[in-house]
Amino acid sequence: MIDKIAQIKDEALQSIAAATDENSLNEARVAVMGKKGTVTLLGTIMKDVPSSEKAAIGQLLNATRSAVQNALDEKQIALQSQADLAALAGIDPTLPPRALATGGLHPLTLLRERAVGILRRMGFSLAEGPEIEDEFHCFDALNTPSDHPARNPKDTFYFDSGKLLRTHTSSVQVRTMEKQMPPLRIIAPGTAYRRDEIDSTHLSAFHQLEGLYVDKDVSLPDLKGTLEMFLRELFGAQTAVRFRPHFFPFTEPSFEIDVLLEIKGQAPRWIEVAGCGMVDPAVFEAVCQSRGDRFFDSSRVTGFAFGMGLERLAMIQWGIRDIRLLIENDIRFLKQFA
Repeated sequence: MIDKIAQIKDEALQSIAAATDENSLNEARVAVMGKKGTVTLLGTIMKDVPSSEKAAIGQLLNATRSAVQNALDEKQIALQSQADLAALAGIDPTLPPRALATGGLHPLTLLRERAVGILRRMGFSLAEGPEIEDEFHCFDALNTPSDHPARNPKDTFYFDSGKLLRTHTSSVQVRTMEKQMPPLRIIAPGTAYRRDEIDSTHLSAFHQLEGLYVDKDVSLPDLKGTLEMFLRELFGAQTAVRFRPHFFPFTEPSFEIDVLLEIKGQAPRWIEVAGCGMVDPAVFEAVCQSRGDRFFDSSRVTGFAFGMGLERLAMIQWGIRDIRLLIENDIRFLKQFA
């Protein structure tokens, strides 16, 4: 019995050693270790072994199985190494590798991070709100009358439920005042939606950055100084900034802000970049009614708000003439910012 086991072991090891590729090794594996393999079938002889020899024969069978399995594993590694060397044949490992292409942030992301960083250094904190809004937070609380053009379904995306896609991130200001106590100083970057025809200067989905500062004795000079500093940090210390009287339902007085755009080869021109103003007392009253207290009573606090389109800022920052370039994902355009 011992001689028979030794013979089967030797034959199994020889067939494994003779394998020259993956296929022949698999054939040898099945022949010796498969369900009907020669080594596997050795286990059937144990029933015929005398009791006095079972322990010794059992140990021998286990040692045989281990030796064959180790041989199979070692051969597998050796054949894989040979295949790897064959795959590298003809390749010069001293050649320098090809440069890996590196990605980059989208220009709107670059601008948003820079703008947010400037305002955070000025003491503003980030605030967020839902993009699907109700009319109270998007219009009513912001002193926007029911006949205002922005509330027309031709200008705003409404749902059958009566909710809508927010037309500005000013709704975040209202929601923040509902939850927090004055003083507060926040910025709300995010996406807004309007039914605008897409052309070289308009998109139906765009990005805004709005801000709100509420405290005791906040004044118009605070607003002017804050935004002049922000725009000069963003576009350069020599940037010319002007404020023009305007009208917004939620601020009084209200202003539009222009910067003097100077592009090489073109005459300097003023371009609008933002809207701003002192928070209208009607907005504070709506917040007080929603909260059920008087912490935002206009006799106790004042504040200013501002808002700007990030696409517009990006177009000024890099001299982009068509806003559609920012959404077309043309790699020839985007790689300039990587």
